Amino acid sequence: MLPEILNKHSSQMKFIIFFLGISTFCFSQKISFIYETKYKLNSEKPDDVFSENMILDIKNNTSIFRDSQDKKSDSIKLNNGNGRYKMGVENQFYVKKNLSQKKIEKVITYLGTDYLLPIDEILNWKITSEQKIIGKYKSQKAETNYGGRNWIAWFTTELPFADGPYIFNGLPGLIVSIQDSNNEYSFNLIEVKKGGNIFDARTKAIKIDWKKYETLAKSHFNDPYDVNAKLLMGKTVTFTDPKGNIMDISIKNKEMQNDILQENNPIELNHKIKYK
Repeated sequence: MLPEILNKHSSQMKFIIFFLGISTFCFSQKISFIYETKYKLNSEKPDDVFSENMILDIKNNTSIFRDSQDKKSDSIKLNNGNGRYKMGVENQFYVKKNLSQKKIEKVITYLGTDYLLPIDEILNWKITSEQKIIGKYKSQKAETNYGGRNWIAWFTTELPFADGPYIFNGLPGLIVSIQDSNNEYSFNLIEVKKGGNIFDARTKAIKIDWKKYETLAKSHFNDPYDVNAKLLMGKTVTFTDPKGNIMDISIKNKEMQNDILQENNPIELNHKIKYK
């Protein structure tokens, strides 16, 4: 009887040491999780779905979630380049997390300036007993509310990271799949890569709140091509049609404003801008 107990105890200790070894290994080096991200910018057009791959880089309880172009832009900025230039403020998914400090921040780039928007909304997870295999991982179901949406997530303890795509985190394992109940936004893990460096080039961002965010969004809507600022700098602004004829700027503005109105289905539905 005693040898059986000792053998059982020894097996449990080996498992614990093995798991801790994996955890230490995982957290000591950078790991990239690639998510297929799908979203509908117009909830009334069910077939109009955007899709792109986004990257969650994790190292030492710090993570950055961004698309491949933003990651490439950060690399350029760190090498004294200009990085990526963006005009609008909506539908930007760049998120930085410091899980040990419980700090989540959304980075918005607008007209070459980086803005930092703290995410203070608390995720209250409800973990269910439902389980299934997603890819090669045994996963468990959890639900939460965020941004005026109900979310259904699947996480796996086989990847020992309390993190996930976008702002989502706090479960006892990595989120491998999550989507809102309206099926308008979804993130699904498709690849895991180890090694490399995690780098953050957005360290000089201007801190804002949701009210300032709305101001920036409306500023972009009222002057989509930043014409007024360009005129103040002495730059001429002209647009031409496919035949080479010069177009009225007001027509181009109307076209862009219509696009903004048609694509006004943000992931944070409770912060949807009411344009006038």
